[in-house]
Amino acid sequence: MLLGGLTTHLTNALSERSRKRHELLTRWDEKKLDAYANYVDRMRASIFLAVELYEHREGLRQSRRGEPEIRADMAEAGHVRGRAFERVMLLGGDGVVEAAHELNAAALDVDWQAMGKTTGTLEEWRQRNRATFRAINTFHDAARADLGVHGNVTGEHHPERDLLLPPTQTGAGGAAASG
Repeated sequence: MLLGGLTTHLTNALSERSRKRHELLTRWDEKKLDAYANYVDRMRASIFLAVELYEHREGLRQSRRGEPEIRADMAEAGHVRGRAFERVMLLGGDGVVEAAHELNAAALDVDWQAMGKTTGTLEEWRQRNRATFRAINTFHDAARADLGVHGNVTGEHHPERDLLLPPTQTGAGGAAASG
């Protein structure tokens, strides 16, 4: 009888401990997912502002806003992106943290050319953007692995996609090859 009671108590204690550990892991996974998703969202918002500024500065597209306003929005987006990065640093596994560092470096290249801090051709601009979106995909893969999600967003089953660019216009108003 004493052995049966002790066995029941031990089994219940181990079961409760396992349940609490599972709840804790689930709670951290939810926080990680939120941090990773927010970081990518903030990163993409920053890139879109950089594109707006670059295209405005280069005369590729007119913006309804002036350069000072776009630059101010970029600065604010950079601060928000930095805070999102800090959450990733606090919660992420080694692979996620390294992927986030690489993504930050690639995004800064885009920011710097958009602001005129570095020079480059339109093709170099596009290469910087391609590199940033590859880094986002690498971050996605690292985050998925950290969260225990099977599969990748890159690789054999998911070939690399290129930038979506509008066709260039010829002088006669007709569409020419996309570039």
